[in-house]
Amino acid sequence: MNIILFDSEVRGELLPFTYLRPVCEIRIGILTIREKWERRMNASVSYITQDYLAGKFPIDYGSENYLINGSVLPSDQLVQLLREMEFGQAYLKGEELIAAKLDGDQMERLVHDEDFGELRGSDVLDTQFLKINHLWDIFALNGQALKEDFDLITQGRTSQPLSDTNRVLGAENIFVEEGASVEFAIINATTGPVYIGADALIMEGCMIRGGLSVGEGAVMKMGAKIYGPTTIGPGCKVGGEINNSVFFANSNKSHDGYIGNSVIGEWCNLGADTNCSNLKNTYEEVRLWNYPKERFLPTGRQFCGLFMGDFSRTGINAMLNTGTVIGISANVYGDGFPRNFIPSFAWGGASGFQTFRIDKAFNSAENIMSRREIPFDVGDRLIMLRVYEDSAQYRVWEKEPRP
Repeated sequence: MNIILFDSEVRGELLPFTYLRPVCEIRIGILTIREKWERRMNASVSYITQDYLAGKFPIDYGSENYLINGSVLPSDQLVQLLREMEFGQAYLKGEELIAAKLDGDQMERLVHDEDFGELRGSDVLDTQFLKINHLWDIFALNGQALKEDFDLITQGRTSQPLSDTNRVLGAENIFVEEGASVEFAIINATTGPVYIGADALIMEGCMIRGGLSVGEGAVMKMGAKIYGPTTIGPGCKVGGEINNSVFFANSNKSHDGYIGNSVIGEWCNLGADTNCSNLKNTYEEVRLWNYPKERFLPTGRQFCGLFMGDFSRTGINAMLNTGTVIGISANVYGDGFPRNFIPSFAWGGASGFQTFRIDKAFNSAENIMSRREIPFDVGDRLIMLRVYEDSAQYRVWEKEPRP
């Protein structure tokens, strides 16, 4: 069995997080979407994604192939349907393809962009599953995704004991992996499960209100205040106040400051006392930058904070408006509130921006990743260069006449 997770048109709606990864590599709950499918189907997973990402995220297929929409999260009902599929069968939600089963010959023709015949389509309107269609779905659906991942990961297993230095409510909803350290913390898991990954460190004085996932090797600094449902991905370091937000992995918010109803990509850094607004002072609906439409669109949400792409960062005392979208490898600093949409490779703040040169962006990414002993290789450079070129249209100052 081969699981192939494909990018649909939703990919554009999920920029900037899909600039450097397929949709299925987005983290929501405890696991990424890919990791959820691997565990649920007990099978290897590969990708159909953008051409410039295919070298890092290749496709692999065999005689039995399940093509699954990468924005769809597995559920018991959906997994059961897929296991009962026949070759040439497809499941749709409206006009959007959710899954299809193809044999090796059909896959060969699909890969070479040849006609592989018609599929027998069925609708899945009555099947329950989660699907991310917009940026805000990542934090809005995080509570349910976290609960499902918690049940999946902990089923039939026993948690490591919590030290009696901690004050705990809902101990039955807390799971601690081996190597994790939690001392003198206050944990309320009656509002949602709390998962603490292997070798994670919860320092003294942390106040946690579930649901919460703290990934492998992540660190929660002293006195942190975390409101669920929140995900702190593997390798992250967080402090201050965080509410209903998702950190993908290897990103830092180590100091005081507030982040709420937000999504932070990988290899990001929020400077000391960075604060984002998640509620307009008029209490109006938040509008958010949309890449496919190239304008701000209504979200239908009153609470909506920061969406920060990979390798981006803020300086100390940064202030960010409600519904701010920041691309990849941007550096935001200075006094005042910058614009609500900050393109990739932007360098500056409220007083104006200039372009972050690609060679400096390469050096910065290499320095950031080397601290975790992870290489930034030629393939990563080619991907970043492609995004640099594709995102140039949003850096309007590049088109302004030079003095």
